[in-house]
Amino acid sequence: MVTEKATDAVFGAIADPTRRAILDLLRGQELRAGELATHFPVSRPAIAKHVGVLKRAGLLRERRDAQARLYSLDAAALATVDRWLSPYRLYWAARLSDLKRTVEEDLRG
Repeated sequence: MVTEKATDAVFGAIADPTRRAILDLLRGQELRAGELATHFPVSRPAIAKHVGVLKRAGLLRERRDAQARLYSLDAAALATVDRWLSPYRLYWAARLSDLKRTVEEDLRG
C-alpha cells in the first residue's frame, strides 16, 4: 500500500519543471550523472539535488558502473499520480461529451 507521505513525495518531486525534464530525458534511456547534467543550464550540484529528490520519491533507479553513476526512470511511483488523476479524466470526458452533444444539437438547428 502506498502511504500518503510517499504520494506527497511523488507530487512534490514532479512539481518542479527541471525534475520533470529529468524524468523525460530518462524515459527512454539510462544516463550517467554527468551526461544528465549537460542538458541543463544549472550547476551539477543543483542537478544532483534534483536527482536526490527524484530518488527519494522512488522515481529514479541508480546503478553504479565502476566510477560512474547511471540513472534510469522508475515509473511505478507515477501510478499514484495516475490514480489521483483518474476521476478528473472521467470529469473531462463527460464535459466533452456534453459539449459535443450541444454542438451537434446546434448544428441540427
